[in-house]
Amino acid sequence: MAEEHRCQTPEGHRLCVNNCGFSGSSATMNLCSNCYGDLCLNQQQQQASTKSTVESSLSAASPPSSLEIESISSSSSTAEKQIPLIQTGTEQQQPPQRPNRCTVCRKRVGLTGFMCRCGTTFCGTHRYPEVHGCTFDFKSAGREEIAKANPLVIAAKLQKI
Repeated sequence: MAEEHRCQTPEGHRLCVNNCGFSGSSATMNLCSNCYGDLCLNQQQQQASTKSTVESSLSAASPPSSLEIESISSSSSTAEKQIPLIQTGTEQQQPPQRPNRCTVCRKRVGLTGFMCRCGTTFCGTHRYPEVHGCTFDFKSAGREEIAKANPLVIAAKLQKI
């Protein structure tokens, strides 16, 4: 009986649908907490953008009366109370995330991943350009660096009188 329980995987340990490597749950639509938070933020932004377009189209069609303004402001304040916002005020620009898996073997690399000059991330075994078939042209990049570091100076051979 104990062997039957060891072979079965618990229902709560499913991988995230976005293949980010973390485990998701059915309560968050099989997404991990990070991906679910991003999904919720995107939905809130879409709702805000649709609300602003609807309000702008209403204001362009006819000026709203004071009763309509109060009803719109009260409905927006109740919506804000129901959905707690993670970020308040202005939205912050997040730097682009580095991929957390090797491009060749799909091994999780985390912070130890090597960023190649061709723009992809690799593990320790695939970090060398010969191993992963790098498409970056190292010769022309080296020539450009040398040309920038050593500008060509040509002086006049004879002084003009």
